[in-house]
Amino acid sequence: MGSPFAFLTAVLVIVAWASVGKLFNFSDTWQLVINTSTTIITFLMVFLIQNTQNRDARVTGLKLDEIIRAHKGARDSIIELQALSDAELDALEAEFLKIREEDVILHHSLRTVEKVISAHHQARHQAQKKHQ
Repeated sequence: MGSPFAFLTAVLVIVAWASVGKLFNFSDTWQLVINTSTTIITFLMVFLIQNTQNRDARVTGLKLDEIIRAHKGARDSIIELQALSDAELDALEAEFLKIREEDVILHHSLRTVEKVISAHHQARHQAQKKHQ
């Protein structure tokens, strides 16, 4: 539906409707036709869009399931998250938040250690240069 052809078709329908307005003296019936048509089309488009979003979400979920299965360290139990209650999802989200916070602390600690080691190597290198 989101193709250039669909857009062009919609523009042509509007132009056709507007051009026949003079034939109907721009009557209430003439206006009612376009109002009713757009209401029906909008109503149907809501369901079409919802269906497309559901399909996209399903496909994304399947792709993520495959990635989880392929990754050795991943938990296979994550694959069935959609079956969990909201309370269980909240608990899992809190667990992941804790893991992220621990990863940030570990990352900062590793960077500090790397800086200390680098400074030690530089000092050692400079000391060796002085003794040569």
